[in-house]
Amino acid sequence: MKEIIFATKNKGKIKEIQAILGNDYTVKSIEEIGLNIDILEDGKTFEENAIKKATEIMKITNKTVLADDSGLQIDYLNGEPGVYSARYMGEDTPYEIKNAKILELLKDIEEEKRTARFVSVIALAIPNKEPITTIGTIEGIIGYEMKGENGFGYDPIFYIPYLEKTSAQLSLEEKNKISHRGKALEQMKKILKEMM
Repeated sequence: MKEIIFATKNKGKIKEIQAILGNDYTVKSIEEIGLNIDILEDGKTFEENAIKKATEIMKITNKTVLADDSGLQIDYLNGEPGVYSARYMGEDTPYEIKNAKILELLKDIEEEKRTARFVSVIALAIPNKEPITTIGTIEGIIGYEMKGENGFGYDPIFYIPYLEKTSAQLSLEEKNKISHRGKALEQMKKILKEMM
């Protein structure tokens, strides 16, 4: 079984990624391999941040590394929180508070102006090769309240009209089929087959 390091400490993310990549790979977080490192995400785009994370961990471990940078873009808020999604209102601020703040900002805004999308860029870094990236998006709207116990981050406020559910109301299987990260990882899975 091929080992891939995913440049994250987020256990929810590792679970999602392992489910998509399947049994051909063992996905390990940087914590699981004993690395306690925070890489400064100072890129202006999701792509810059993903490549930076994957490349820096690959240089330290000399192994195949995947990293993602993803976030929520809300059209009414000029694309915010965007690349600052994880650091929005401060990195240690619980998502319940971040979500409540966004709902407050959009409190009187009608549905057609609440459009939003999740974006995910996955970067692959393999020693002695140029990094490769894939991108996935999912369109939706910002709901009117937090709903659902599954998922993490902004999932409880991200409503998918055609499913009549928030991202946090989907099962892991449902989410992986349609999510931004799921789409980017499915493309990356094909690249991994060729490269590894």
